[in-house]
Amino acid sequence: MALYQQLPFFNPSVPFTRLIQGGLQEGTSITVCGRVLSDADRFQVDLKYGSDIALHFNPRYEGGSEYVMHNTLQRGRWGSEERKYETPFPRGQMFALQILVTLSSYQISTNGKPFSEYKHRMPFSWVDRIHVSGNMEVKLVAFQYLVVRYVLNIYMSVCEFIFYVNTKISFFPTIFILFYFILFLCSCPKYLHLFSFTTVPYKSIIHGGLQLGKVIIIQGFINPQANRVVISLRHKAGIAFVYNAGFDENLVLCNTYGDGKWGEEEQSEVMPFKKGQPLQVTIFCSRHQYQVFVNGEQTHTYSHRHTKLEEIDVLEVSGDVQLSFVQP
Repeated sequence: MALYQQLPFFNPSVPFTRLIQGGLQEGTSITVCGRVLSDADRFQVDLKYGSDIALHFNPRYEGGSEYVMHNTLQRGRWGSEERKYETPFPRGQMFALQILVTLSSYQISTNGKPFSEYKHRMPFSWVDRIHVSGNMEVKLVAFQYLVVRYVLNIYMSVCEFIFYVNTKISFFPTIFILFYFILFLCSCPKYLHLFSFTTVPYKSIIHGGLQLGKVIIIQGFINPQANRVVISLRHKAGIAFVYNAGFDENLVLCNTYGDGKWGEEEQSEVMPFKKGQPLQVTIFCSRHQYQVFVNGEQTHTYSHRHTKLEEIDVLEVSGDVQLSFVQP
């Protein structure tokens, strides 16, 4: 199994074309966040192999009709169109599009809700590029790989095994286990960045403050004995948004702190995190709310209570998590 971790692209110019490192694999999730222009007639997101297009995802605005077309271009010929006569992409509005690769199809979600499923017409493993064009602005193109979870699971398993050996047998054999694991990493340099971690608690300045379309990405993995993971967006006078995942309670609490007191708590009994598992959290700042994606799937929305977004200029992460990448 090949191992890749492709960094996200922020505010790229359109048209946008990039290689997908390692190609598509089962479980690959691609997220595209952006804004449809107010005078848009169409835009498209294509997954390509050479001149072929495995998935052509094409929202159109023609006259009074709005629809999304799905198709495949192979050997210079288009296949039969699959149309959906609705669009979750209003002109002038922000959107979040997710494409999840499964063995049988592309599962497409928009703004956190399932939208369509497109059966594979050519092997998804051939796909090596993403292309975005048309009447839109792109804020983010990000990739989530199950293979990264696989490698981090190996790392966690090794750590747990070392701990077990150390407590049950003796310290001496543990040295050899750790030595061979380090030797494995050194012989494969492309794995090393998956194991470089940022100190927690983590604090970073958001230069210029939050803006519409701003995307924050947090990657790492959760400790096996985790109790809590907390993500906060702060301003000088308080906390605009706190995302507090408690494992003992098995729920997520969202809230705002201002004027010396907490607001009304919003609870979600959907716990998107698992102990000892990797995580990628994406927070997308839209006009009316924060949209929170965990491992490529939207899990929560939280309406703005502190509406002066430019004042929100600090990101904090605390709790039982190790961070490998943060884009504030």
